[in-house]
Amino acid sequence: MVKRRRRRRKEELMVVLLGLCILSYLPTSIHGTTDPSDASALWNMFISLNQPSQLTRWSSNSGDPCGESWTGVTCSGSRVTQIKLPGLGLTGSIGFLLGSLTSLTELDASNNNLAGQIPYSLPPNVQRLNLANNQFNGDIPYSISHMTSLKYLNLGHNQLQNQLSDMFAQLTSLSTLDLSFNSLTGNLPSSFSSLSSMTTMLLQNNQFTGDINALANLPLQTLNIANNRFTGWIPEQLKGIQLQKDGNSFNSSPAPPPPPGTPPITKSNRNHNSGSTNSPSGSDNSVGSKKTGIGGGGIAGIIISLLVVGALIAFFIVKRRSKRSSSDIEKSDNQPLAPLASNDMHDFKAVQTPSAINTKTFDTSASITLKPPPVDRHKSFDEEDFAKKPIVVKKPVKIPTKVTAYSVADLQLATGSFNVNNLLGEGTFGRVYRAQFDDGKVFAVKKLDSSAIPREFSDEFPEMVSNISELHHTDVTELVGYCAEHGQHILIYEFHKNGSLYDFFHISDEQSKPLTWSSRVKIALGTARALEYLHEVCSPSIVHKNIKSANILLDSELNPHLSDCGLASFLPNAEQALSQNAGLGYSAPEVTMSGQYTLKSDVYSFGVVMLELLTGRKPFDR
Repeated sequence: MVKRRRRRRKEELMVVLLGLCILSYLPTSIHGTTDPSDASALWNMFISLNQPSQLTRWSSNSGDPCGESWTGVTCSGSRVTQIKLPGLGLTGSIGFLLGSLTSLTELDASNNNLAGQIPYSLPPNVQRLNLANNQFNGDIPYSISHMTSLKYLNLGHNQLQNQLSDMFAQLTSLSTLDLSFNSLTGNLPSSFSSLSSMTTMLLQNNQFTGDINALANLPLQTLNIANNRFTGWIPEQLKGIQLQKDGNSFNSSPAPPPPPGTPPITKSNRNHNSGSTNSPSGSDNSVGSKKTGIGGGGIAGIIISLLVVGALIAFFIVKRRSKRSSSDIEKSDNQPLAPLASNDMHDFKAVQTPSAINTKTFDTSASITLKPPPVDRHKSFDEEDFAKKPIVVKKPVKIPTKVTAYSVADLQLATGSFNVNNLLGEGTFGRVYRAQFDDGKVFAVKKLDSSAIPREFSDEFPEMVSNISELHHTDVTELVGYCAEHGQHILIYEFHKNGSLYDFFHISDEQSKPLTWSSRVKIALGTARALEYLHEVCSPSIVHKNIKSANILLDSELNPHLSDCGLASFLPNAEQALSQNAGLGYSAPEVTMSGQYTLKSDVYSFGVVMLELLTGRKPFDR
């Protein structure tokens, strides 16, 4: 008996140990606390960083960043709020799913060996972004223009190139900007003047040109513009701050007088004295009065006369209405309410709530007693009120059936993890990559920016894909697939090897043959047929809203294919993205002024493209 008991105890102990071993090997993601989209973004980030060993507890396809306290990751609840990875010798890039980290407030990957282009998809609500001291190249992504919460941006000591886009108008919270030690060129964008919180700006050791007048009225305390190619004069407003300006070609002679009508220089913005009254109203008004021939006293007299007359008219109107209303109240007090007709009673019920019908006396300033209309006692109030209320039924998700659904993994393999070497271009709504699949097929993958289709509109994305997949025309770029995983919204189009008409005219290398006259006529006719299809054949008509040479793609035989058809009509935030391109020369004047797109504005844009096709010059080519 003793041996049997010992054997049984051993068996029970073995079962317990076996169970503990099984539990210890279960994946931690079963009990994961991290938001799935945040976890996917960090898995992708780990892969893009070449899976470095120094990032302990990080994983490429599983794991719980918040529950397992990944290195450099800070969470609040289930959402990732901070990623701090400075000085860890990291290589590769930071991934292309960062746009789904909507709760991230700080991203610091500075002092590493990261390379390639800065990804277009960045955390939309980040307040501090530090990618300094790396090897990033190319342009600064335009998606930064939508990061309105940004307070600190440091992209210094990289290899960034080209001219800055005019994308700073909405960054009114940005107080520190460091773009130093890059290879940025061109004039400072005019939207710099909208950086109303800017106190520290470091632009030294670049190749900027032109003047710095856009910085004149900013509340700057520290400005370093040394070792550039700036010209012109230093604005007076900037001479009382910490300013480093050596290594430029500024003019040392006295600055010319400002144009007539320009207000005198004031430093109220810098001192934050919004209540100051040092305005030039006195001198300007006297000049204006002399020109018009009416003295200041005459203008004041006219304004006072108009105000007095308006006040008298308003007084008599109010007095007349008050007499009428008081007499009506007296009549209503002395006379019983007339019975309501059936139609009136129906309208009365339609606007009453159950609580209002139950109330027999309404307390008002005039103590008016209202009797409710007769009510059908056999019918409950719930039936009476809710029967007429429309039942809101959630619209079922329309699954696209005419196009192929791809996974993020498939597209990552086909594009080399969206490698910069496969980047075809960056458009209004996102970046386009070349994708080659295992079966040899080549497509163009358009990864939509998160600002163009926010998370709350994700359910509408399949319906948008279905609508675009209905467009079939020889001269319209065909949609062949889509991807809607991990918060991503990706469209897959047919690929055209000769790129866009814009590239052919303005970016092609010296060995490219110029377009013949017959080819230009063919492109013009094909684009016109595509536009006719959208305006006349489609029902309802589709306004393209974004016709430009960059959206006219050329196949191997130089046949045109109009791209982005339907995008601007179906994307929820398309108007905001399009407004950034309103000044490129393709938009009709009424669009620039009012933001309203019509069939006629499409025709105007088509006309600009035809002029570009005829001359080979950009719309704003000097």
